[in-house]
Amino acid sequence: MLGSGVRKAYVRSFGCQLNVSDGEKIKGLLKKMGYTFTSDENEADLIMLNTCAVRESAEDRVFGIVGSMKKLKELRPSLIIGIAGCMTAQSHIAGKIKRSYPQVDIVLGTSAISALPALLLNKLRGAAFSADITEYDDFSATAEQVRESSFKASVPIMFGCNNFCTYCIVPYVRGRERSRAPMDIISEVKGLVQAGYKEIMLLGQNVNSYGKDLETPMSFPQLLRELNSIEGYFIIRFMSSHPKDASRELIDTIFECEKVAKHLHLPVQSGSSDVLRRMNRNYTAEKYLETIDYIYSRDPDFSLTTDLIVGFPDESDEDFQATLDIIKRVRYDNIYSFIYSKRSGTKAAVMPDPVSDEVKGQRMRTLLETQREISSEHYKRFIGRTLRVLVDDKAKKKPGYLTGKSNEFIIVEFEGDPSLIGQFVDVEITDAMNWAVSGRLVSSP
Repeated sequence: MLGSGVRKAYVRSFGCQLNVSDGEKIKGLLKKMGYTFTSDENEADLIMLNTCAVRESAEDRVFGIVGSMKKLKELRPSLIIGIAGCMTAQSHIAGKIKRSYPQVDIVLGTSAISALPALLLNKLRGAAFSADITEYDDFSATAEQVRESSFKASVPIMFGCNNFCTYCIVPYVRGRERSRAPMDIISEVKGLVQAGYKEIMLLGQNVNSYGKDLETPMSFPQLLRELNSIEGYFIIRFMSSHPKDASRELIDTIFECEKVAKHLHLPVQSGSSDVLRRMNRNYTAEKYLETIDYIYSRDPDFSLTTDLIVGFPDESDEDFQATLDIIKRVRYDNIYSFIYSKRSGTKAAVMPDPVSDEVKGQRMRTLLETQREISSEHYKRFIGRTLRVLVDDKAKKKPGYLTGKSNEFIIVEFEGDPSLIGQFVDVEITDAMNWAVSGRLVSSP
């Protein structure tokens, strides 16, 4: 505890779900120290920004936000401002913050969450600036969390990455792969299910590599089977899954475990084997499609989503056409696509890149239009089916409607009472759009 008086904290996380999970652990530490939480930074005694470093644009955005907080600090000199996360795990960024942003009091690296209480105490005792960017502190594996949801929980199963894709900074800011002990994960999931959580999202930069570094190795499919045997009615999801490690054992496990969602997010990044080689993805387009073919041999309607990068350095027209060809061949339910942008500190940042921004923008528009056509047609396969849906929230643009995700990770909208939020319901699908389906409520708890 930090003494008498109620202190309010504003915690904002950027980026991936691992970052969101880290933000929940930061809140857990602050709760133990006596802080309550606010969604209004103007009410806060402490502001913690938990940052992302995947793209330089994400860093620029944070620097813009921090710059705007100079006025807040001038109005309330007692306000404490801290920056944590992947961005600050880079020593040159921590140095830049100290030099150029005097309104910042605390800098905390991704792997140094456990240092937050000590840094806060230093500040409260008069320190002008405190920082800790220690590497590979896995305190966050077992830290108490203040969760964003009362029915959906993220559970990191491993930390770091060994893949070194040429466009990605993650291995440099989150370190090498370290797997959590299976019994710790199983115990955490059991506790969440007993507490009423309905969806468990297993997290890792490459969950398919789980367990290789353990004293007694355990494969990710083996872990899934252990979690599937836990008593209770809940759904297991996971991300991200690297194609080079997406084994037939994993696919068979998805189909054979009733609690594992019938959906796979399998980032292809490009349909060109030459681009994949320059990305250091360690698979070819042909090898990727072998995995897809095996999935569809088990279920032709299986739900697949992916990540794609458009305009990777020296991407030719033929390379881009190969990407269009692969999304037509696979028929993803959804894609998450990005125009390549340089990331300092990665090998791709120094590759020749003669393709203009105009060409990259046109390719992105073509990609999105192609996927819209695919989704519009592909989602029609759900019409007439009844889907099991975990209700997330009220629909934003349809009064009286709710929205949720099916077992297949499809967005479903339907008319219903808000009391159903956080519950599983059955919805008969009557209509399909290019981003979601809609239907009528058939049964509820």
